Amino acid sequence: MLRAERWLDIDADEVRSPAVILIEGNRIAAVNPAQLPAGATEIDLGDVTLLPGLMDMELNLLIGGPETPTGLPLPMHGVQDDPAYRTLRATINARKTLLAGFTTVRNLGLMVKTGGYLLDVALQRAIDQGWVEGPRIVPAGHAVTPYGGHLDPTVFQRLAPGIMPLSVGEGIANGVDQVRYCVRYQIRHGAKVIKVSASGGVMSHSTGPGSQQYSDEELAAIADEAHRADIRVAAHAVGDRAVRACVEAGIDCVEHGFLASDETLKLMAEAGTFLVSTTYLTDAMDVARAAPELQAKAAVVFPQARAMLPRAVAAGVKIACGTDAPAVPHGDNAKELAALVTRGMTPVQALRAATVTSAELIERDHELGRLAEGYLADVIAVPGDPTRDITVTQDVRFVMKDGRVHKGA
Repeated sequence: MLRAERWLDIDADEVRSPAVILIEGNRIAAVNPAQLPAGATEIDLGDVTLLPGLMDMELNLLIGGPETPTGLPLPMHGVQDDPAYRTLRATINARKTLLAGFTTVRNLGLMVKTGGYLLDVALQRAIDQGWVEGPRIVPAGHAVTPYGGHLDPTVFQRLAPGIMPLSVGEGIANGVDQVRYCVRYQIRHGAKVIKVSASGGVMSHSTGPGSQQYSDEELAAIADEAHRADIRVAAHAVGDRAVRACVEAGIDCVEHGFLASDETLKLMAEAGTFLVSTTYLTDAMDVARAAPELQAKAAVVFPQARAMLPRAVAAGVKIACGTDAPAVPHGDNAKELAALVTRGMTPVQALRAATVTSAELIERDHELGRLAEGYLADVIAVPGDPTRDITVTQDVRFVMKDGRVHKGA
């Protein structure tokens, strides 16, 4: 049993007092029950507010980490880090993310040579079995990207031909037949979401960030292949044309969407397409070490990205929380909520983005994102009232996931 001064009723959009949450096994049995069972073990957390575990829908635990304090991976990590080292690093990043109050994440796409192994699936299994601490992971395996596309790791690192050959199983796929095979490969080996590179990006030496990289036919094939297996698709899409193509192809979620027009945002709202706007990185991403042409792209795109989000909110687009860590250092995930508020969301809207909307995106809103009877016992505690001051989510005092305490008490 957890006791605290306050708790967030996300459906009522308010903080209530007092808070008594009865937990049985890994589920919430009751909130403020009229009668407490005899002999219940009590954890009194005092003057804090209890929240559902937060969620980050766009990160990569396999890159960035302790040796890269700015958040960005080392320049040659793709060829210097073998799969074992990369996975061990991911356990550090996973624990840091969990202790920051994020109990569920989507790991969106390996962009490295692994011999076809899906390292995020292996990390998910290790966490689920209790071998290491970390959030609940929805893994994507390898990002599906065209040769020379934004998520082609040889493009990120400007490698010469033949230095790091990559297979279809590792995400490089061209044409309708290959993208279908690539999606099937990821699903066969444990991916629970498919990530696709639909446009150029800011921090890669591919085409311009606004350009559409997969054809309409290829995007439709990716969505069809995933949806027939009841798997959702997330698309890296920066440019307006690419975002629109993703919506029209039936892709479920757009990551970034920085250059989306009002017309496209309206289309997203009508179609129910989710947006993970990764807005904090446009304020905080350290591009000082990036190549001059990438710095120039950021200088043009980031201001437009900051202006896009208020328009998306006004259009009624479903916005879920995501950071694109390690573009934002692992463990700083809650700064995304503060950025959402600076772009015009209310604190409650930002909290909803990181709880119920994210839970809906991964189709688990029946058991995640709320402090309610029958829901999984993912509970965190922060000081003060986050509906008045969203920055208190950056000071997590207590973390419980699946009924197990990982921090505090």
